[in-house]
Amino acid sequence: MTRAVVVINPLSGRGRYDNQIQQHAALARDVLRNHDIEAVVRPTTAAGDAREFARQAAADGYDLVIAWGGDGTINEAACALAHTEVPLGIIPAGSGNGLAWDLGIPFDARAALELAVTGRTLNIDAGQVNDCLFFNIAGIGIDAVIATRFAERGLRQRGPMAYAQLSLNELIGYHAQTYALTIDGQTVSHQALLIALANGRQYGNRVLIAPGAKLDDGLLEVVVVEHLSMLDIAWRLPSLFRGTLQPRRGITMRAAANLTITADGPIAFHVDGEPRVDDRELTVTTHPGALRVRAPAL
Repeated sequence: MTRAVVVINPLSGRGRYDNQIQQHAALARDVLRNHDIEAVVRPTTAAGDAREFARQAAADGYDLVIAWGGDGTINEAACALAHTEVPLGIIPAGSGNGLAWDLGIPFDARAALELAVTGRTLNIDAGQVNDCLFFNIAGIGIDAVIATRFAERGLRQRGPMAYAQLSLNELIGYHAQTYALTIDGQTVSHQALLIALANGRQYGNRVLIAPGAKLDDGLLEVVVVEHLSMLDIAWRLPSLFRGTLQPRRGITMRAAANLTITADGPIAFHVDGEPRVDDRELTVTTHPGALRVRAPAL
């Protein structure tokens, strides 16, 4: 019999999952039972649980891991399954859900569970910043500051509007930092508001920072937004939602498989929305086809 582990984060998203965790578990078991799949449900209680549950599932020979939660939960499970043969099913339940958006995964839980069982298996790339893997977007600068502030809120004030308000508040007082990017042996200095390292196209909620990025081409789209006035930012904002952001004054885009980023001090960054800080140099690499995910049929 096919066996699956369903990892459920009861603390993801905008609402309280405390009274819903049993409903989610029952729904997962019901859908998988209909496909003759034996399901083991593992609710998380702390950071790192999703990674450990997925790692253990792969070690124990399970056929499928389904991660039900936000971008952090998906990242943890994906990190454990990267470079294995075990596919990852995604049930999006966070505030951004960037990877789920890009893969075309439905936001209805039952439909997403059905897809996790019956969908095609797609190999997508993983990016890596120093020791940290990511599968959608990593970011530096104001990107990392917003991710840190958002994480500090816990479950308070989640959702697209709260994220937009937080982003505006942080942007008003943020000063661009100087970074040196080395790609293919060529080093260029940027005074940047943000540097996005995009495997996928969007942060989530249809905010497309890298319209040309592809999850399975072995490359990252490196998007650098230089110091811009608030008027310039407001002028370009609609293009993020239309998917029409293009290189122009103050914005550069370049595909790369590997690069290094250096600064004069410690560099704050995020991987799939999870904040990190490392020393003065970040080494960025790409792992083509590292993760198997369940996605809609072509």
